[in-house]
Amino acid sequence: MTPPPHAAADTGPSPAASDPQGPPTPDTTDVSSIDTMTETAATDATSDGTQDGRQDGDQDGRQDRSSDRDDGRRSSSRGEYDHLMPKLAEHAAHEVGSPERQRLRDELVRGHLPVAQHIARRFSRRGEPEEDLEQVATLGLINAVDRYDPARGTDFLSYAVPTITGEVRRHFRDQAWSMRVPRRLKDLNVTLSSAMSQMSQTLGRAPNAAELAEHLGIAKEEVLEALEASNAYRSGSLDEMLVDDPDSGTVSDLLGEADAALEQVEYQQSLAPLLEKLPQRERTIIMLRFFKNMTQSQIAERVGISQMHVSRLLAKTLAQLRDGLGDAR
Repeated sequence: MTPPPHAAADTGPSPAASDPQGPPTPDTTDVSSIDTMTETAATDATSDGTQDGRQDGDQDGRQDRSSDRDDGRRSSSRGEYDHLMPKLAEHAAHEVGSPERQRLRDELVRGHLPVAQHIARRFSRRGEPEEDLEQVATLGLINAVDRYDPARGTDFLSYAVPTITGEVRRHFRDQAWSMRVPRRLKDLNVTLSSAMSQMSQTLGRAPNAAELAEHLGIAKEEVLEALEASNAYRSGSLDEMLVDDPDSGTVSDLLGEADAALEQVEYQQSLAPLLEKLPQRERTIIMLRFFKNMTQSQIAERVGISQMHVSRLLAKTLAQLRDGLGDAR
């Protein structure tokens, strides 16, 4: 595939405050292949987030690892890119926008293209065409070339792999939204999800908008705006939010016949006020079960009741939510 070398504006290395390269440190990473580096990035990096009940492609990437391992080690070893290191330094030395910098940029993107393609393959089982993922990964590679600063002492591949992986993660996250939502609200929604989980565990209940705003140091209006925007998110079914738990069935099992209103969670706007009306204990159980992915046994220990009682409360509360959503249709 021919890379799109002019897909992004070359603005030069990013400021230290926002650049993932961080402060100058000697490169001591001992990684023998892009395969190993991608595994590290898939388990440690996020772009963003990537979270998100809304988990980015870590698991699918790991499922694909065994089939690509030999190919990755054969064609994507670090040593294969050593000859490009002087060009990276030369590229950084030229003025942004100069013809020579542009020529070197194109050459560096083409030379490292197998890295982007390899990372794209890690996410190819998530339903997106591999060609599209390669384009996204190539854009991440272009960004890495533009922002890389050799003076900081970081090996280029150690910087490029998480940068490319983050671009692919953002692509999947953006594809999960059913309408155009500003990137800042998407990013804030990820932050809110994490804060809600942490605060729910601390408070023993779901935090309100004012508490979230105080916790994050932002205006309450920003929290409400992000929560409203989250209604555009195409969440999976509640069944997908469950972890493997031998002492509980799926949501469909608890409700009887599959209920699209709950499975697809397309009625989040209607669901939010219903959750607010629940008694504190029931709301806490729902939060722990479906947002913290805790098992019924873990919830029982946390709340201080029996597992059987948790099961009954879950069934009762889910039935109430189902009825409430039905009335709201």
